Amino acid sequence: MAADAAERLGFVTLGQFLRQLPEELTVLHDGGNGAGRLRWVEPSELEDPTPYLLDGEFLLTAGLPFLGDGGCADRVEAYVERLVGAGVGALGFGLEPYFDAVPEAVVEACRRRNLTLVAIPQSVPFAAIGLEFSQLLESENATTFRQLADANRQLMRAVLSARPEHELLAALVRRVPVWAILVGADGRIRARGSGGAHGTGPSPGREPAALQPLLAKLLSGSGPRVELDSFDDAGSALVFGHPLRSSRDANLGALVLGTDAPLTPAQNSVVSAAVGLLELLVRQRTSGSLAPSQLATALLLHPESLSPGGTEHINGLKDLVAQSVSSARSGQLRVVQGINLTAAVRRAGESPVRELLEWRRLFDTKLVEICDYGFAAITRLKVDDALLAEVERLGWRLVVGSATEFTGLAEAYRRSSSLRGRVRTSGRSIRVDDVTFSLAGLLGGEAGAMLAGRLLAPVLSLEAERRDSLLGILRAWLGANGSWDATAKATGLHRNSVRRHIGTLAELLDLDLSQAQARAELWIALQYTDAVPGLPPGTPAAPEPAAAQAPQER
Repeated sequence: MAADAAERLGFVTLGQFLRQLPEELTVLHDGGNGAGRLRWVEPSELEDPTPYLLDGEFLLTAGLPFLGDGGCADRVEAYVERLVGAGVGALGFGLEPYFDAVPEAVVEACRRRNLTLVAIPQSVPFAAIGLEFSQLLESENATTFRQLADANRQLMRAVLSARPEHELLAALVRRVPVWAILVGADGRIRARGSGGAHGTGPSPGREPAALQPLLAKLLSGSGPRVELDSFDDAGSALVFGHPLRSSRDANLGALVLGTDAPLTPAQNSVVSAAVGLLELLVRQRTSGSLAPSQLATALLLHPESLSPGGTEHINGLKDLVAQSVSSARSGQLRVVQGINLTAAVRRAGESPVRELLEWRRLFDTKLVEICDYGFAAITRLKVDDALLAEVERLGWRLVVGSATEFTGLAEAYRRSSSLRGRVRTSGRSIRVDDVTFSLAGLLGGEAGAMLAGRLLAPVLSLEAERRDSLLGILRAWLGANGSWDATAKATGLHRNSVRRHIGTLAELLDLDLSQAQARAELWIALQYTDAVPGLPPGTPAAPEPAAAQAPQER
């Protein structure tokens, strides 16, 4: 299990470990393998511990195998030879209780076999050395975990960019000392990654012609695999390629990488993540989400498809829409439009992919369009209050369309579009089903109050009794279509008094009340006087019955 962990994560080198140990330890012979991986620290007093060791271990002994006859030079030589053959990284010789100095035979054998030898005084117990290694390994693993997490975040951000394949290769070469080439199924280069933080880049010789033997193996084989090659150019001593495969093991392309030295386990982990993401991208482009791409192609090439015509063709389009919104062919659809009231306008060049994926997730549909005002989506969902609240928490407001059929989507979009201005003005989401499709209904309360406040301002500023009297007469007169007699009957005033009051209103408002447009605007404004800021509630919205008025003037 320790070996598996070292392969998966970071590792400690012998040099790192020796630098961490107490100063009392003495390196009697440096085998020159300080950069080598140290897998574990293992104490053993067996004459032959090698069957129980992993390569790259730091073996600790108090010298028991060298007591008595075991101390002869031949026995010591054979012992050290076995350790070197087993790949032991270093031998730590503990002083006391058996020896007060490392036997000269051991020192000479380690020098001849070039095995690193360390003298460990009695003041440093073996347990402390093992604990130091465990802590150092844990620290290295934690650092590697953080580095891998950061690398994966960079790769994911690249996938959500406007040019995901190019940005993903750029992110890869920033984290791993390689050059990278992405090749399509036709053998042509689709994207390159070079330079990076490590200054490694593809040499001129690494063009498709030079890579053809490697690409031929990658694009003709089957199953997950790694193909290797090597070139004399700098940065290309080790060239390896990964095929990019479909879910049915068809070869969709390849990722080719070059470097001068083998990659660490952590670096290989980053490469594996990049390969997986590239496979997802090429699968999405070539074989994923077939329904939306077929639907888009059909409507782009045959815009007349939605006109009344062949039932079979319309049913085919309905099937594609149903697959795109996870619904049945006969299922009801809704157009939803989103308006962002808080976020800044998207910066030029910024990718909308992250936003697009979020709306696809929330509304369970692949049919989402990013627009200048926000987004539009076609969904099978009814958009209940919980979903509406979730969207509004993100700073957005919605126009939720009525349920419709496939052929009614265009009209549903037009109806919902007519309400976007009302959403911006009111700051509230709107359901088309809750709106009365009249001029007053479409105008909305806040916009109507604004109209009333501006158009009727000279009247609204009058003393309350005078204001309410004139507004009541104006409503009655407009409601009676300008009839003096009908207005007089409705208000209990003499028709001449009605004429005088209407003349006063025309002067105050500076309007020609003989014009139909002026009358229409006033009539609409009068519907919203209750909502005008500063006016007390209960401002009459219509003239009261004649019976409730004062006796008719003569």
